[in-house]
Amino acid sequence: MNSWIALAVAIVIPQAVGMTAGAATARSIRDWYPMLEKPWFTPPNWLFGPAWFVLYIMMGVASWRVWSVGVTEPGVVVALGVYGVHLVFNALWSILFFGSRRPDWALIEVVGLWLSVVASAWLFGRVDSTAGLLMVPYIGWVTFAALLNAAIVRLNPRPVLAG
Repeated sequence: MNSWIALAVAIVIPQAVGMTAGAATARSIRDWYPMLEKPWFTPPNWLFGPAWFVLYIMMGVASWRVWSVGVTEPGVVVALGVYGVHLVFNALWSILFFGSRRPDWALIEVVGLWLSVVASAWLFGRVDSTAGLLMVPYIGWVTFAALLNAAIVRLNPRPVLAG
């Protein structure tokens, strides 16, 4: 496959995951999320979209770099497989938190997301050091999201159901 086409596909895959998760979150962001008590360190809502957009591009470039090494090379298939699992965890968190309106369930799930992102970064780094480094900001973002999720669960001990 042409390298530029492969890069485009690699970037589109996480963006598609993000759009799928976004479809699950759209209504809740408008009518449920504003009702939650949030900690002082909650970023403004407008920041989440651009942050995810950039992170998804970085993920895509990282996966492309690993794939470009060649699927017959040691560690490539495993690294991409774990990356695929992490994308499932990524979408599932949004579905649980926003779609199901269950921050408590999402807090449990985010542990799997974080572990799968760290594993992806480590496995990517073993294949291509730049690919591993491209995942580091995402580890930071998921760590921050987990802290934010935990604070929201603490501040909202009973589920807040709306509409």
